[in-house]
Amino acid sequence: MTEPLFRTDPYLRETEARVTGRTAEGGILVDRSIFYATGGGQPGDSGFLDWEGGRIAIATAVKADGGQIALVPAEAAALPPEGAEVRLSLDWERRYRHMRVHTALHLLSVVIPLPVTGGQIGAERGRLDFDMPEPPTDVTALEEALNALIGRDLPVTEDWITDDELLADPSIVKTMSVMPPTGQGRVRLVRIGDGREQVDLQPCGGTHVARTGEIGRVVIGKIEKKGRQNRRVTIALAD
Repeated sequence: MTEPLFRTDPYLRETEARVTGRTAEGGILVDRSIFYATGGGQPGDSGFLDWEGGRIAIATAVKADGGQIALVPAEAAALPPEGAEVRLSLDWERRYRHMRVHTALHLLSVVIPLPVTGGQIGAERGRLDFDMPEPPTDVTALEEALNALIGRDLPVTEDWITDDELLADPSIVKTMSVMPPTGQGRVRLVRIGDGREQVDLQPCGGTHVARTGEIGRVVIGKIEKKGRQNRRVTIALAD
């Protein structure tokens, strides 16, 4: 099993690791990873892997069998041998923008309090699909409400509950299309705000900024109809 360092410290940009093997597709398995593995609508991280006598660009990271994370080389090249000590380095600018967009999407689900049917995160923009029979009447007001939440500079923290606690309170799950992973004994919750200032609490395994003020201003773009009741709302970082 790969230790997911991004989960405990999403701001960690470099770390030492050890190669534990390869996948049949040529992915590099490591014992610990700062590279987020593709999942939950968030892309896998990119960056570099260095070892004595070599360096390779990493295009993305994906989940592998047994709770492992595989780093996918950007091109065919010599790979480090099993057991090699390596250094992992993130494409930090890309990852940080994912963190900002991802956290902004959590807040979008606050200002549009409807069931979420899907979502996607990118470095420039992201989107959520909502079970929304009718389009919003005032997009400008939604955008202002979203940026007002961001401007409150609320803390973003995590908590953990058991699988049984999640099953006992399914109301905290906002995404209809993807249920949080269970079977590990506990589920990670992401909380925005604290105490009376709490505005959001939902299961999530992705990476987020530490405070909403780091997101910066966002703009709401297209609102597209996707099916009879589905509508897709896209946001973009203003910078």
